[in-house]
This record gives sequence, structure tokens and C-alpha cells, in this order.
Amino acid sequence: MTSYRHIDSPLGTVLLRVRDGHLTGLFFAGQKYHPAGIADSRDVPPADAVVLDRAAAELAEYFAGRRDTFTVPVRFAGSPFQQRVWQALLEIPCGATASYGELARTLGLPPTHARAVGGAVGRNPLSVIVPCHRVLGSAGALTGYAGGIERKRALLRREGIAAEKG
Repeated sequence: MTSYRHIDSPLGTVLLRVRDGHLTGLFFAGQKYHPAGIADSRDVPPADAVVLDRAAAELAEYFAGRRDTFTVPVRFAGSPFQQRVWQALLEIPCGATASYGELARTLGLPPTHARAVGGAVGRNPLSVIVPCHRVLGSAGALTGYAGGIERKRALLRREGIAAEKG
């Protein structure tokens, strides 16, 4: 069973998705790939309720500037390549950025695979917690973000990064 909860954030409403005691989705309202027409779940299993509460609390701490890393358990659902990319995103520390080409090299791929890496980054179902907002285009260009460029810019500013290009 999959459970859902909407929460408020400084960047708009966020939809949390949990299954079997793991966060599997965090989507901003209007975000690309946002599951449409989802209502908050009733009769949430206790393990999922704990994860929903923890995710909401950790996000609130993050936006208040009191948290830079997340401990809520996550589970990826995607192709093996996407999962490799998403795992690599977790290695980009708060306050740092990487380019798509750098991320490709981190994965042992040639820089020419930057576009494929970018496609996987764009499909990240766990915005903020899996920090796809920390990936920039070449020369620091502020490129695509499924939640919107203004949200990406705001997340980077929250982390002390002045990303204005793009």
C-alpha cells in the first residue's frame, strides 16, 4: 500500500509518498512528473506514518536552516542507471554543486554521457532529499529542474550558493 501526505513548505505544497516504511516520492505542486489527483491517505500503516512524520519534520528543519542532510529512509524506483545517478546525487554535499559532466565522470562515464545523466537527474522522484538541485549545467549555468528554476535557485540560495546564471 502506498501512502500520501501533502505538507506546506516555503516553496509551495509538497506531496510525500511512502511505501513499506520508505519515502519513495517528494514532489512540489506543479512539478514535472508530479502524480496528479492524489489525496492524503487515510488509514496509513504505522510504519508509513512514522516516515511521513519524519520526512515532514526533516524538511521543516531543512527550510529553517537547521538541517543539511536527511536521515529519513528512502527507496528508489527506477532503472538501474537512474538509481546509480540518484545514489551519486546523495554524495553532493550541501553547499556544493556538480555539473552533469562531472556527475557522469563520477559514475565512470565519459562526459559525453552528460545528457543521459541529466535525463536521470530530471526523473529524480525525491526532490530536495536527493539533491538534484545541486547539479548545474556547464560553466555553472542554472539549467532545468523538474520543480522549476525559481525553486532550484531558492534551494541553492538556502544552501549558500548564489546561482544566478541561466
